[in-house]
Amino acid sequence: MRILVSVDIEGVAGVVHPDHARPGNADYERARRWMTAEASAAIAGARAGGATDVIVNDSHGEFRNLLAETIDPSARLLQGKPRELGMMAGVEDGCVAVFLVGWHAKAMAAGVLAHTINSTAFARVLVNGDEAGELALYGGVAAEFGAPVAFVSGDDRCVAEAAALFPNAVGVAVKTAHGHRSATSLSSAAACAAIEAGARTAAQRTATLRIAPQRTPLSVRVQAASPAYADLFAMLPLVRRVDAATLEFSSPTMRHAVRVLNSLSAMSFMLR
Repeated sequence: MRILVSVDIEGVAGVVHPDHARPGNADYERARRWMTAEASAAIAGARAGGATDVIVNDSHGEFRNLLAETIDPSARLLQGKPRELGMMAGVEDGCVAVFLVGWHAKAMAAGVLAHTINSTAFARVLVNGDEAGELALYGGVAAEFGAPVAFVSGDDRCVAEAAALFPNAVGVAVKTAHGHRSATSLSSAAACAAIEAGARTAAQRTATLRIAPQRTPLSVRVQAASPAYADLFAMLPLVRRVDAATLEFSSPTMRHAVRVLNSLSAMSFMLR
């Protein structure tokens, strides 16, 4: 039984400020150790629950945050970018379920460091009229490969968002959000213990999980953070401008939609 563990940083216990997620400072170096510890806890739980192989996807920023020298050595570590499936890379390798560790709520939600793909350039993303965060987008990608989301950890807002999308997944809240940059958090050790226990339960339940039917094609709308970003995004031929800051495009699959969104995100660095 092969499980993919996709690990972000904003939902990790103790993380409350952009510096925790931004390389080049002491807070980030501490946060990446907490991130690695939570990844290892999920690996241990997955193994205890019956996983025979675990792929860990480093899914934050430049995708090179997890510490290879301290992560549980029983797993394989996937790092670096670009890669087509982004935060869900590895799911195509026969994974039967996906665990999301350290994830966060969607843009404009009241969660810690909540955003969708690009906190600077994207104000909102909607799919078929519904606001979609990274949980919905990448959970949709996993579903297209036949892998249900079985476990989610992050703040309480993230876990609540995940419960609505993946009602049979195990959710572990490692902190309670009080705003975008404030939370009451478990200690790293307590968070890891909760994640390991939850991951074990999730792995044991994997065989009973089912995937909801996917609606396609998809209509995707992006509200850019400013008209300047919309000017730039409108240069991509498959994107249609709706108004000064809004664009839309159609996708045959969620996998295609995520590729377009990640392409727009990469384009945005031209304006920084």
